[in-house]
Amino acid sequence: MQQRSDSSAQRKGRLGPAKIIRRFFGVLFTIVLGILITLVGVVFLLCKGPSESARDLTVTTFLETGSLKFIPGLFLSKDEISAIVDKTKMEKMDTSVLDASMVDASQTGEEAAALDMNAIEIKEISGRTYYAKLMIVNDPSRVKIGGSNPFGDSWNLDQIVEGAGCIAGINGGLYANITGTGGNPRGVVVMDHEVKWMDLDEEGLYFIGFDDTNLLQIIDIHEMSEEQIRAMIAERHIRDGICFQDEASDANNHFVPLVINGQPRELGGLGSGANPRTVVGQRADGAVLLLVTDGRGSKGHLGATASDLINIMIENGAVNAANLDGGSSSSMYYNGNYEMTSVTLMYANGSWTMPTAVVVEAR
Repeated sequence: MQQRSDSSAQRKGRLGPAKIIRRFFGVLFTIVLGILITLVGVVFLLCKGPSESARDLTVTTFLETGSLKFIPGLFLSKDEISAIVDKTKMEKMDTSVLDASMVDASQTGEEAAALDMNAIEIKEISGRTYYAKLMIVNDPSRVKIGGSNPFGDSWNLDQIVEGAGCIAGINGGLYANITGTGGNPRGVVVMDHEVKWMDLDEEGLYFIGFDDTNLLQIIDIHEMSEEQIRAMIAERHIRDGICFQDEASDANNHFVPLVINGQPRELGGLGSGANPRTVVGQRADGAVLLLVTDGRGSKGHLGATASDLINIMIENGAVNAANLDGGSSSSMYYNGNYEMTSVTLMYANGSWTMPTAVVVEAR
């Protein structure tokens, strides 16, 4: 009788599959809820806490994301957010006065003659809130624009680089993003002197590319018509180029010019939030600088601010430099490997799909 009772108790003590599953999801729910409460508490303290600089950085960082722009609005009023944006925005730069004499883009001078035209150097750069890699391409004639074919059928960065028969590349211009699946470009795309795309619906468009002398061009086109843009491309002998936005509002927080004629852009505070970034610049000897930073939690880093980007470009000799599409698109590919990858989990070992990229020809 005692043996039967013990057996019955053992059966009652056993956990069936249904109970195990319920307990598992109960524990999982508790953990997730705890993490969410902690995150909300941290963001609340950053937005409402005593540190004004932390608040400004937090708000501008969220505003620059594609899907998390709403978070500052959970804790701050529209007027408070607008005041932060106004305080951190950048002064306008006049890119129409770009001085071509400051750059030996044709590389006929003594300084450029000393360069190894076949060389591509990659430097590692670390900052307080970011990690970055800077690709230095001594021969600017090797830097082109590559793209998916057709547009809309977006490719990963490695596909664009290798599809163009190139050795390296970074993500490129503005595009219609649908949850990381890419889409059509925005603005203007020029490849090998041919206008491949024209879509002028976006505000604050800048054209970033190279002319026949291999000079980096940074051109404000937001008030130009299609006819004027085509005329400009012909008159300036543009061979390759893409577009990004300079539209500093709580809707976009995009920016383009960073350094013009050796002069850094004037900033309010840090000039922006901290996020993954992609930049193209050019030194006085004509060499092209291609920069990609991490961020959004990648390796524990927030990302780079506009101030960080300007400092990196100036320290590495940039005469002119422009910010390109960043965020989760930011990535760098070289010689069959990703040097910097997109920050989202799905693309942790690669890149988001995209329609355009700045590519470097193989030798």
